[in-house]
Amino acid sequence: MSSTTRTLIRGGLVITASDETHADVLVEGGRVVALAAHGSSTADGWTADTTIEASGKYVIPGGVDAHTHMEMPFGGTFAADSFESGTRAAAWGGTTTIVDFAIQSPGHSLREGLDAWHAKADGKCAIDYAFHMILSDVNPKTLREMDRLVGEGITSFKLFMAYPGVFYSDDGQILRAMQQASGNGGMIMMHAENGIAIDVLVEQALAGGRTDPRVHGEVRKALLESEATHRAIQLARVAGAPLYVVHVSAQEALAEIVSARDKGLPVFGETCPQYLFLSTDNLAEPDFEGAKYVCSTPLRPKEHQAALWRGLRTNDLQVVSTDHCPFCFSGQKELGRGDFSKIPNGLPGVENRMDLLHQAVVDGHISRRRWIEIACATPARMFGLYGQKGTIAPGADADIVVYDPAAEQVVSAATHHMAVDYSAYEGRRITGRVETVLSRGEVIVDQGEFKGRAGHGAYLARSISQYLN
Repeated sequence: MSSTTRTLIRGGLVITASDETHADVLVEGGRVVALAAHGSSTADGWTADTTIEASGKYVIPGGVDAHTHMEMPFGGTFAADSFESGTRAAAWGGTTTIVDFAIQSPGHSLREGLDAWHAKADGKCAIDYAFHMILSDVNPKTLREMDRLVGEGITSFKLFMAYPGVFYSDDGQILRAMQQASGNGGMIMMHAENGIAIDVLVEQALAGGRTDPRVHGEVRKALLESEATHRAIQLARVAGAPLYVVHVSAQEALAEIVSARDKGLPVFGETCPQYLFLSTDNLAEPDFEGAKYVCSTPLRPKEHQAALWRGLRTNDLQVVSTDHCPFCFSGQKELGRGDFSKIPNGLPGVENRMDLLHQAVVDGHISRRRWIEIACATPARMFGLYGQKGTIAPGADADIVVYDPAAEQVVSAATHHMAVDYSAYEGRRITGRVETVLSRGEVIVDQGEFKGRAGHGAYLARSISQYLN
């Protein structure tokens, strides 16, 4: 379907972060041009080339996943999803925009890292995409580069307090990057774990013969996540910079964010479905099956989940992203047999996020509008895409999902579209399913059939975070 045709989505319940209305949606030229109450004289007067019947369905904005890692190199291997397979899977799951991470290699410029990621993604993506920039070598040259990148629409920068020798930045480097961001309008994203201390505990565990996947969670202690979160917040206060803490998994770390936000500080938090639905019980699965669930920050004991859900309800956590970084069990996760520290860190999930969060609505954890807020609207606002993405309103891109709230499905690797040989949610029953997906007005999933193509997805230059204006 050409994006210049007129499409009418009729009879559904349109849900955005702010409203729920029984409305028809008119799409033309790849954008939403109008909404009108279903059955009104305005809506009844509309004509269209194509009409999509949405009676009994939700009509929601396409999901915005602000944290993915397609083709990411890690631990001597690469994430199993390419930009082509990963964005196709995202589309199947109702996500129409991803923000991935371009990586600066130590000793190289930010520009070289960004160019390498553009080369990976260009012409491959089924949905629209943007990049954050990972800083792994903070020095005077790369600090100056940050300013130029902000001007080009790369308006967020990720730093790591973990992974010494790979991505790690010390407190002085972090402070300098934060000071630079405070002047140029960039958002600093932080992987907050005390990697220096964790490495000591890893070494001690292995020396003691503790090699199983469950030990990954035991050495990456919740206290070392909360300590790093506290330290990152204080450094951001000194620098006068905003801070976005990625993949918050522990109630102690969340408490640090709550404390900062209670002071009125521009501190924001993201969590991921794995921390809401999985736990250390999964890491402890026998016969090395626990390796499937190795990610960092790690899965926590179940009792942390209630605090994370509460944080999402109270807006102390604003965003749910996936941190999609898939490694096959066979041949990749197995690299860590006999040494948990060699298991590639990451879980597949880009296809499951919208469905899992709808299940959270069904289960009473969050409201329908909050579902759209944490999965679509706020990630778009946080990373300079709102108005174009994250909502259904005149002028916005026609990234729209027709969602059947009553359909039932069972999550399984046998039926998912991610290029990975297991599902982290295998056998889980979910109420709700994506039916039809439009990306910039073009139908890319139609009644459960993929109609999209590699190269449809456009690169998005982003503006400054709305939370900094």
